[in-house]
This record gives sequence, C-alpha cells and structure tokens, in this order.
Amino acid sequence: MTALEISELAVRFATEDGDVLAVKDVSLSVRPGEILALCGESGCGKSVTAMAVSRLLPPNARISGSVRLDGRELTGLSERELRQVRGKDVSMVFQEPMTSLNPSFTVGFQIDEVLRQHEKLSRRAARVRTVELLELVGIADPARRCREYPHQLSGGMRQRVMIAMAVACSPRVLIADEPTTALDVTIQAGVLDIFRDLADRLGTAIVLITHDLGVVAAVADQVAIMYAGRLVERAGVTELFAAPRHPYTVGLLGALPAAVSRISDGTRGRLVEIPGMLPDPRRDGDDCAFAPRCRRAEPDCAAARPALAGTGRSTVDKYSHQLACFHPEAVR
Repeated sequence: MTALEISELAVRFATEDGDVLAVKDVSLSVRPGEILALCGESGCGKSVTAMAVSRLLPPNARISGSVRLDGRELTGLSERELRQVRGKDVSMVFQEPMTSLNPSFTVGFQIDEVLRQHEKLSRRAARVRTVELLELVGIADPARRCREYPHQLSGGMRQRVMIAMAVACSPRVLIADEPTTALDVTIQAGVLDIFRDLADRLGTAIVLITHDLGVVAAVADQVAIMYAGRLVERAGVTELFAAPRHPYTVGLLGALPAAVSRISDGTRGRLVEIPGMLPDPRRDGDDCAFAPRCRRAEPDCAAARPALAGTGRSTVDKYSHQLACFHPEAVR
C-alpha cells in the first residue's frame, strides 16, 4: 500500500520576468514505514516539491498533476479541508526551527495547540501528551522544557521540538526539509535515529529532503535524485551508492570527500567537480538539461529529453532502478 503518491507534479511561479518552472513532471511514491530521500544541489526543486504536497506555496504558484494520500486526492481540496490534513495526516519539519517556532509562546503551548486542534484533547490531556512527545524525541526533563521559550533551547533541542510537533497526531506522512542543517554531528545522529525509529515503530512514511548524501546513506530506504526540477535517477539506497548510473549522480557522489580513493603513492586524489551552472529555470527545452555539464553528452542529448525509465529490478534491494539518460554510466 502506498501512503503518498505523486504523479506528474509540476509547479510554476508567475514572475515579472516570466514563468519560473521549478518542478517538472515529478512522480514519486513512498510506502508506510519507508524513508525516501529527495536529493540534489540547491535550486533543483526539492523543497518546492515538498511544499506543493500540502499547498504551502505562495499565491503566484501554479500546481498541476496529482498528489494522493492513501488514495485521496489532495490537489482539489479547499483551504478549509487542507487545514484538517496539515499537521494531522501530513506533517512537515522545516529547515530552520528558530524561524518556524513562534518566539512569543512556550514550546509546550505550541505542541498543545496541535493536539487540541486536531485531536480535540482537553488542555490537561494535551499537556500530558506533549510531555510524552518531548520524551519520545529524547529531550531530558520534558515537563520543564514545556514551560520554556524557543530562544531558551539549543538548536538541536528546537529541532527535536519541531519533530515532536510534527508527529503529535501520528501522521501518515512526514516531510522533513533539511532537518539536520546547521546541527553538529552528534545531534545530527540523534535526529536521524528519531526518523528511523518513527518509520520502524509507527509506520510513518517519511520524505527526507537533503543534499547531504551521508545522511541519505545513514537512514534512507530509497533515493530520488533531482536536477533542474526533474527526476534523473531513482533507486534503492544500496543500489544507488553501489552502482550510480546517471552522470549527475556520479558527479554528486564523486564530490564527497569520503569517495576520493587513495592512489598508489598513498596521497589522496582530487575531488571531482561538476562544471558549469544550473540552467535558467524559465527555460524548459526538449533537450537534456544536464547535457551542457555532462562529460558523456552526445549530439542526441541536445535533440531530445530522456524519459525516466526502469533499468530492471535491483539485485541488491527490492526497488527498481529508474534512469533518465541516453548515455548512462556502465554498471560497475
């Protein structure tokens, strides 16, 4: 059973300089208890895709395609109906908790509000549940922390508060947008453990948006790579790291310091860089958007756009390997 299914999602923003095509025909699905990592460099459309699920985009955004939650279409819901879905069925952990939490209210009050709104709990029952949630995400002395304001907490604790708020109503889908940005490695590991535990124990389907491939390797089940608003590769996490096929994915992995192999004299090789820049988001040509930066590009890459197609079921995990490339890397 699929918890969240996105089909041919497209998002464009009307601006004075013309329409900006941020997301182009993206199709994804994630099942209960599964963590899907959505990866790519800044500006590739990851966060816009996530915001489009709950329609949290600004008024100049135009969304087309289908977003289904347990088979229920979300794109046609009214704003009033969406307010019943947000926070209860679909929750989101935003990138910067300090700007997402209200500095005028205690963290306990803000979590209480979610429970009272969606679960119709009394003030007393909501506070009991809030203390339990803070304990669940690993905050010591949760009863005292409930009475504190966001500025009195560390960055890691604020992020844990955001996670507690997001899972307060046991959502079917949790979207986490760069949840470990600006956290030190120890706190980051704790946050990732919480996500893995939520998926395993509560059956929450998680969409993890990140550009940190180390985070992906630690917790994800499957990975989708985006470039210039489109999906270019999708596979199980084991398959993707063992045998990346799209030149862009290979470039991302090659830019990791840990991926630079030692050469015969014991010194480290150079990091692999991806030359060039992202294409103009106002342009949506019929060619491969990555071709100007690709070392494997051929004339046919400029003549047509490769479609995302399966390469066959993986031999190392349960996910099929999908690819949008005319000249992929050979299987190694």
